[in-house]
Amino acid sequence: MTKSQYETYGPVGPHGTHGPIARTVPDPGGPHSARTLPYDLPGGRDTYRPAYEAEAYLATEPALPVPRPAPDVYDVPEGASGGRAARRRARGRSRSGERPESAVRRLVPQALVVAFLAGGTSAFVAEDRSVELTVDGGHRTLHTFADDVTELLEEEGVRLGRHDVVAPAPGTPLTDGDEITVRHGRPLRLTIDGEQRTVWTTAGTVEEALRQFGVRAEGAYLSVSRSQPIGRAGLRFDVRTERTLTIVADGRSRTVRTNAATVGQALEEAGVALHGEDTTSVPAASFPRDGQAVTVLRVTGTREVREEPIAYTVERTEDPSLFQGTEVVDRQGSPGLRRITYLVRTVNGVRQRPRLEGSEVVREPRRGKVRYGTRQRPASVGGADHLNWHALAVCESGGRPDAVDPSGTYGGLYQFDAPTWHSLGGHGRPQDAPAEEQTFRAKKLYLRHGTSPWPHCGGRLRG
Repeated sequence: MTKSQYETYGPVGPHGTHGPIARTVPDPGGPHSARTLPYDLPGGRDTYRPAYEAEAYLATEPALPVPRPAPDVYDVPEGASGGRAARRRARGRSRSGERPESAVRRLVPQALVVAFLAGGTSAFVAEDRSVELTVDGGHRTLHTFADDVTELLEEEGVRLGRHDVVAPAPGTPLTDGDEITVRHGRPLRLTIDGEQRTVWTTAGTVEEALRQFGVRAEGAYLSVSRSQPIGRAGLRFDVRTERTLTIVADGRSRTVRTNAATVGQALEEAGVALHGEDTTSVPAASFPRDGQAVTVLRVTGTREVREEPIAYTVERTEDPSLFQGTEVVDRQGSPGLRRITYLVRTVNGVRQRPRLEGSEVVREPRRGKVRYGTRQRPASVGGADHLNWHALAVCESGGRPDAVDPSGTYGGLYQFDAPTWHSLGGHGRPQDAPAEEQTFRAKKLYLRHGTSPWPHCGGRLRG
């Protein structure tokens, strides 16, 4: 029997299996020229296979498909992304996801298959790391193929901002058992003792944030609870630390500790009340500062009303019909009246300077009108200058140039009536003319009628 009468195994294929089995047959026309059936057809058995070869074939055939060799770590489908860790995950899936029916039967020694599997699994397990990841207090245990902290956070979808804190730092190589902590930054809009500011913190609660910024919380006022959690969106709250104030009121000085928002609130807490016009040395609405001294001013106020005269003016005009030095009052001026209100305050019992609060004119002043003479006065009246005109004036009017008798008919030093006065060249009323003019016209009257115009007092001219 020749070799052509036996089938031979083909070369080993790309998956470790033998290639198609080729059978050689005698040349046509030989004694056995009929084509033999393949031995692997269903229901058929190769009657040409020697018994020892058939037994060897059955003994070496594996019960299950042998896994294919592991691909290279960089053997990633074109266009895939994710770095070395992604490639490792792809390799792991290729090892674990192979379907039994897709594997071809392999005819290799059992020892070689076992050794190959043992080596591939050892390399796969060696690169798997167990790490602890804590993000904002949330704890997880992870198995990863990532090489460093940055790659691990990318795998877990943890995005970092410039205010976030990571320990160990991004880029740090990973080893089995590492603990990675991530705390995201949160904005805080704080008003601390009246000053507004915006800060960033990785603290999880208000109390932790206060400790982080060194804010003294003992005795402080907080607009939120100390245990209030701070979310990723941040938080807005007010902080008023405890301060020391010195309050001086009603002759006493006292020191108090307060976290009040205003000086007025601090006074209320200290039991100091303000009444009426009372005030403080600093504005009651201002923020109390540590070490500040506040003095309470007890204020009482009264109003005083005073009336003051308003001076009047005089309009003066020339009158050429009057002798020089002669003035005639056409309208008597009168002062006005102004009412003024002053505010008088006492501060802690001490009277302060009155302060003008308002004024009003009760009566307007009346302007006076006066005419004055420009006519040259005669030097004298001959035949009458030697008489005692002063004695006559005293007798007639008491020596008053503006005197008027009770009937209103006679006026002046010498008690002229109006017709007589005008006949002597006088203007207006005699009592409004100067004394010199009245005497001048009395002398002219004497030269006309002697002492008869003054029947009771004329004898005084010679006395």
